[in-house]
Amino acid sequence: MSRILRTEPNPILSKVVEYHGFVFTQGVVPRNLDADFKAQTTDVLKQLDELLEQHGTDNTRILQAQIWLKNIDDRTALNEQWAAWLPKDAAPARVCVQAVLADPRVLVEIMLITTK
Repeated sequence: MSRILRTEPNPILSKVVEYHGFVFTQGVVPRNLDADFKAQTTDVLKQLDELLEQHGTDNTRILQAQIWLKNIDDRTALNEQWAAWLPKDAAPARVCVQAVLADPRVLVEIMLITTK
């Protein structure tokens, strides 16, 4: 039976779950909730880079992305940063929706599924 690796599990979630060469991240939110949208997005992408690196993968291996925005009007700004962050020809399947997030100061949350 294949081993399931859970990174920093707590009673309700793990930061990352790895199984059979797939890496599933939690929904990553910014650390500084007082920052503007661009700074929050930069921080989330940096955190995702760090999580993927811990699991031996990177943003060239993303299969799917789920993105939640507090305000869908921020989608253009998100897409600019997202496109700059992704390697050429490595865009994953993706959804981007407006949502009521757990903390009203959170402007963006991103979850990834990658492979190793």
